[in-house]
Amino acid sequence: MKKNRRRFLRISGLAGLAGGTLLNSFASPPGKQDMSSSIPININPEHSSKQSKAEEGDVSLIGLYGPWAASLQQNNLPAFSFRRKEWSELKTWHKSAKARFTERLAMPDLGGLPEVKVSKTYSYDGLQIEELSWQLPYGRPTEAILLKPQDAKGPLPAILALHDHGGNKYFGKRKITRTSDQQHPLMEDHQQHYYENLAWANEIAKRGYVVLVPDAFPFASRRVMMQDVPEHLRKGLDDTTPEKPDHIEAYNRWAGEHEHIMAKSLFSAGTTWPAVFLAEDLKALDILCARDDVDEQQVGCGGLSGGGMRTVFLGGFDPRIKCAVCVGFMTTWNDFVLNKSYTHTWMTYVPLLPNELEFPEILGLRVPLPTLVLNDEDDQLYTLPEMKKADKILKDVYEKADAADHYQCSYYPGLHKFDAKMQEEAFDWFDRWLKN
Repeated sequence: MKKNRRRFLRISGLAGLAGGTLLNSFASPPGKQDMSSSIPININPEHSSKQSKAEEGDVSLIGLYGPWAASLQQNNLPAFSFRRKEWSELKTWHKSAKARFTERLAMPDLGGLPEVKVSKTYSYDGLQIEELSWQLPYGRPTEAILLKPQDAKGPLPAILALHDHGGNKYFGKRKITRTSDQQHPLMEDHQQHYYENLAWANEIAKRGYVVLVPDAFPFASRRVMMQDVPEHLRKGLDDTTPEKPDHIEAYNRWAGEHEHIMAKSLFSAGTTWPAVFLAEDLKALDILCARDDVDEQQVGCGGLSGGGMRTVFLGGFDPRIKCAVCVGFMTTWNDFVLNKSYTHTWMTYVPLLPNELEFPEILGLRVPLPTLVLNDEDDQLYTLPEMKKADKILKDVYEKADAADHYQCSYYPGLHKFDAKMQEEAFDWFDRWLKN
């Protein structure tokens, strides 16, 4: 069973943020493809040395339509790119670009600061831990874990720690925290595979930070429950057998297949998926900044994969994020068009925005605030040439703003991960900018 769990997690490493089609085609036992997948795909999740034909440039994910689609933005700087000559004054550009970004997102209004309930307080491994929850205008309460040094005094710098996607919506905050010696076995494997057996939220808290880790929409406490969808969509699943690996893996397959339904429903409601998780992350940021033990002038955010994607949107949108660390989620729209959209979630896309901002320029909206990007050279979710193009775009943005020393990008060998060496660089970056 443990071997199967590890294989499942390696699979979701490639699927990373993927919906059900890719995940299901890998999750079946060897030699038995899940025929509920509408598009059979045969890819080795550990294979990174060979480039696919799409990455070699002679075919694309959408066949002959790929070159045409890519040409729509080819050699054209998006309308609100700070790299355009007409944007010469940073303040004017900030105001205009953020206004257009906000318009495209169509973010829902979640009201004021919600009441925060503390269900449990205890100590573990030198940290004081609080289990929190708050009720948003829709859905079940959001649950979160807060960590800080056990003997901390006075307001501390703070981190909003954003958990990954990983094709695993059953779990959220537990992916990057550890609150006792007894972990769920799937979370043991998850942290071993992606984080070199480290709960990175705990590790940064030990450096002298208040760290808040909320469940994102729609993960863990915010996930879609079987009892709340029509019976014909449940595929025989229910909510009565939680915490069993087989049940969790079945739920995650279902949730992957459900992503296109969620996305289409949100579009039909007049909003976007990135807008919803950004709105919820902003509410978590409100809660973190309102705490008496937090120095609200020294707040950062970061995360791997889905957490890196959330960092792009949150860090680009809200200047309260004084330091941002994006791990394992940086490329160009062109990479999605031609090569890698099939490995990614519906949570990434904002209609029409590519006409106005390149993907890295969403994070670049925060210039000149400090920003670190960490990439894995063999990351299955992107192509290395497009990662490097994204790096060049952000460098150009920061150089034009006379803030080149506020941007840094590093490349590490290996597949999709946030290992100990990467964490050390990330934590040193937070210390540099948030501990004045």
